[in-house]
This record gives sequence, structure tokens and C-alpha cells, in this order.
Amino acid sequence: MENVLQKSLRSLLEYSHKKYKDNKFLQFIDGPGYTFGTFYDKVKEIATTLAKYGIKKGDRVGLVSQNMPNWGVAYFASTAFGSISVPMLPDFSESEIKHILKHSEAKALFVSKRLFAKIKQKAIDRLSLIISIDDWSILKGEKVENPEQLCEENDIKSDELAAIIYTSGTTGSSKGVMLSHKNLCSNLYSAQELRPSYEWDKWLSILPLSHTLEQSLSLLLPMLAGSQVFYMEKNPSPTILLKSMQQVKPTTMLSVPLIIEKVYRSAVLPKFTKNKVMRTVYSFPPTRKLLNRVAGKKLMEQFGGNIRFFGIGGAKLDSNVEKFLIEAKFPYAIGYGLTETSPLIAGAIPSMVRHGSTGPIVHGVTAKLLDKNEEGVGEIVVKGDNVMQGYYKNPEATSAAFTEDGYFRTKDLGCFDKDGWLYIKGRASTTIIGPSGENIYPEDIETIINSHEFVSESLVTKRKGKLTALVHFDTEKLKSWWDSTTNEWKQEYKEKVENLKKEILDYVNEKVSKFSKVSEIDEQKEEFEKTATKKIKRFLYTKDEDSDINRKS
Repeated sequence: MENVLQKSLRSLLEYSHKKYKDNKFLQFIDGPGYTFGTFYDKVKEIATTLAKYGIKKGDRVGLVSQNMPNWGVAYFASTAFGSISVPMLPDFSESEIKHILKHSEAKALFVSKRLFAKIKQKAIDRLSLIISIDDWSILKGEKVENPEQLCEENDIKSDELAAIIYTSGTTGSSKGVMLSHKNLCSNLYSAQELRPSYEWDKWLSILPLSHTLEQSLSLLLPMLAGSQVFYMEKNPSPTILLKSMQQVKPTTMLSVPLIIEKVYRSAVLPKFTKNKVMRTVYSFPPTRKLLNRVAGKKLMEQFGGNIRFFGIGGAKLDSNVEKFLIEAKFPYAIGYGLTETSPLIAGAIPSMVRHGSTGPIVHGVTAKLLDKNEEGVGEIVVKGDNVMQGYYKNPEATSAAFTEDGYFRTKDLGCFDKDGWLYIKGRASTTIIGPSGENIYPEDIETIINSHEFVSESLVTKRKGKLTALVHFDTEKLKSWWDSTTNEWKQEYKEKVENLKKEILDYVNEKVSKFSKVSEIDEQKEEFEKTATKKIKRFLYTKDEDSDINRKS
């Protein structure tokens, strides 16, 4: 296996075909799919189609689609035969997709019928080939005379570019991350070393495949292990998701914190806080642990009963929710990484979890901390075969992303415990300098605010020299106040919200250090705009910050 992963995605394709030919691979829950054998045949067929329409080795091929079995075919038809895949998130705007297609100089595009309306006419005019990913029909293109022969396995070198992933980050600066075959394959080996996967494993894939986390760990990893992956044809609403879990009975899932946090707050916590007696009982640690254990068993049943690994990544997990998962003995684990690191840097398995930690650094990656403060917190920098080649057509950003001795700067702050377990403190760019030079990590304050029963999500920033929390309330719980439309009621509602702000202010300030106390709560009426991994796009809400915020880079 290690020899396979020292080569390329083409080697992975050949390996899985030879070893697991008759195993089921990618499929819709209630629909058609591929075995490893039919997947291989279709990949080769579509790669041949690309060649017939003039797509050569090194050409960029865009991919705009929701999750489906054909997504993997389109990805491998590009990467495994020498061209370069440019996957785009389904929630990218029309202008973002237009920019990416132009910036990457894509010559071809796979696009789903559901998302075709996002492709602007100027982008269509620039492309030489457009293929419907739903049925492989040619939407635009002309065959060429004497098409190039498909690359053989040995023609694909490990250091050649496999994909360009355009990030949709919290800072607003989208860049094209260049990932080689070696980057993706080395990280795949690290993931398999951390938590071995097997032929009997069943994945339920719910995060966008165009995100490196899902692409690497819910497509490439099951491909290496000979496992089965299921997709939902409809968007994963809570009802559809729970139904899908009952049908598939997955052993493995990847998620973002928002999903499990919503489950906890809507289905678990209300049962333990519905009256004064239950709240008192639940506040007593031995009883709380017992109740959480019972809730954990029910949660496992809701998730299909066979989950052995529920991976959480992309953003910080609420501290109280994690405490519940630990006491419930639910088989979760947190991973840490970035698109630029293919993505895994640190991770754990359920038996290794420690509250607040992402686990140790994974096999093949070296990490250290720069500019540590007195608390042992510093910027996490990493080196390894998983680290990107650079940002596409952006040498300045590439140069700035690495230290002089070749370590990639994650721009995340963290610290290690005595055993080497990593704890993420926040982004270097969001760290706020307190009145006496203290480092204030807004993410830590937000975790406390979000644990309040009436809060859905929050963002802490600094305005006019003081900490301000933008808070989006739990609208479902506030609906109990929306039973009238009279002017008298509107005034009463306004007073209730003001009282709630004061309550939250007292709630958070009782739990934080003196220099981290919040001065003001502002209501954020709409949900915060987020990235694909459900991180708040902070740059949209921090435009009024003072210039004294610490914006390390």
C-alpha cells in the first residue's frame, strides 16, 4: 500500500481496481452507483472523451457539481490521466465561478444540471468543452483530429500537479491551492495509519466533495480501503439526514461542528433543561454523566447504530457539546488541517480524544510553534509531503506562506500538552491585543457565549477599544415570544431582547478572565455568512474594528 501511495492518484485507481473490482464503491442511497470495476471503466471512458475533445496533459478541468457518484468519475478522469482538476464549491457565487475558471485557465468543465445556471455566458464562451456530469452528454465542444493518447500509469509523476483548490476562507482572500499527487497520496497514507479503514466500512458523505477534507477522507480513503460510499440526492436537511443514517447504517462520517451542535441543542439539551427539577438533576456531575450516557446510546441508534468513527473538522467544536460527546461515549474525534496541507495535520481516533484537543500530529508531518508567548501559545507551522506546492499564479502569497527554513505558516495559534496533543487557540489574524498587551482569543469567548441556551452563534470583535459580541439568537426558542403583532407586544419583545442581552453579558463575563470581558452584546438578526466548512466569514463583520487589532500574518 505504501508503495502505491508514493506514486500518484493513477496508481491508486489501478490498485483499487485490481484489488476490489467486484466491491460496491460509490452510489446514491436509493439509486444507481458503481462497483470498483465499473468505476474504473467509466473513468477511462470519460478520460478518453476528454482527449477526443482536445484536452491534454496539464490542461485544467473545472468541476462544478453537488455530491454524486459521477463526481468521483469526473475527478479521476482528470487527475489520473494527466490533466488538472479544479473543483468548485456548489455554494460559490456566479462571479466566483467565473473568476476561478478564468484564473485557472480551465479549458473544460464538468457541470451538473442543478448548478449550470451559475455558469456565466462569458465563461461558457471561453471554455472549449462542457460536459454534463449527470449523464455525460456534451453541452459544448468539437472533436479534434489525432487526439493524444491517454497517459500510462508511469507517465504520471508524484510531484506533478493533480488539483487546484480555490479556498473560500474566513479572511475573504480566495487563492488557488496547488496540490500534487504526492501531497494527496501522502496525506492519505497518514489518515490510514491513524485510523485504518476496511472493505466492510460504509461512508455516508455529506460535506461538499469539492472541499479537500471530504475529497481526501471520504473519497480517496475509502477507495484505498475498498469501502462503500453513499450520497444523498437531496440536500441533507436534519430529517433527510436522519432517515439516510437509518437506511445506510454508516460506520464512518465526516461532519462539521454545526451539525452535531444543532443535534445537541435541539434534541438532547431540551430534555435535560425542560423544568427546574431536571435542570437541578442535570447540574449534578454524577447524574449528568449517567443521563448523557443514556442520551449517547439513543444518539447512536439515531445515527444508524453502527458508527465507529464520527470525524469532526473545519471549525472549533463547542466545549459543552464535546463534554457531552465524551460523557455519552459517542465515537467522535476531531481533526485539524487546511486545504494547503491536503488537509490533515493532526487528528485522533475515538479512544484517543482529549477535551479541547485535535490530537497529535499525524504520521509524515512535522510541526512546531513560532513566537510562543508565556502561555506556550504560538503560530503552528508544518512541514511534510502533504504541504502544497504553492498558490497558483501568486508567487508573493506563496513566498509569504513559508518560513525561511521551509515550514508552511498555518496562521493558526496553538499549544502542545506534555504528550504532544495539539490544542488550537484561534487564528493569528483574529487575536485581539488587550489593554495591557494580553492575547485575547475571540474563539474561546464565543464558545462560552454559544453555550447559552438562547444563543445560536456569535462573533467577538473589538470596536472603539472594547470587546463587542455579535449574537444571533436561537430563533426557534424566540418564537415563543412572537405570538402577537400589536405595538404593545413589539415594545415588550424589544424589552425582552434587551434583557436577554444583559443576561448573556453577565453569563459570559462570569466565566472569562478580566481582560476578556465583553462590553456590549449586539443582535445579529440574520445567520452569519459561512464558508463550506461552516466557519463564519469574519472579514464581513469586522470592517469597523479598530486598527489596534493584532493582524499577524
